[in-house]
Amino acid sequence: MSDVIIRKAVQEDCASMLELIKELAEYEKALHEVTVTLDEFTADGFGTSPVWGSFVAELNGEIVGISLYYDRYSTWKGRRLYLEDLVVTERMRGKKIGKLLFDATLAYGKSNQYSGMVFQVLNWNEPAINFYKKYSPKFDDEWLNVSIEFK
Repeated sequence: MSDVIIRKAVQEDCASMLELIKELAEYEKALHEVTVTLDEFTADGFGTSPVWGSFVAELNGEIVGISLYYDRYSTWKGRRLYLEDLVVTERMRGKKIGKLLFDATLAYGKSNQYSGMVFQVLNWNEPAINFYKKYSPKFDDEWLNVSIEFK
């Protein structure tokens, strides 16, 4: 995919990025869980106090993939990069775009002195698990995911 450009996201990418996030949520059978609005998403990434960063994969002017990350802090390990979403639109999967995005995110973490990168993967998502296994990650089966909703 020599025509694919990996670059930092800009504010104008937010609508396309949110569509990819919804595509991922639909794949995970949880589209109803996506409640963030485009205005919130844009402000959270490009407002006065951005909380996330992203790389996008662009092909012929179209956003076909994203890697969205943010800072996390571990009292044991220090600064960690948290990979929230790695998404490639379905019709473009299998073309190494996910690898390009993942590698760009890893390089960003290393060059900015993070102590590592953490992320989640659904236990039934075999294609994603097999993709991540190529990077020799540590899969953790001790910790449970917990969340509390404020809305």
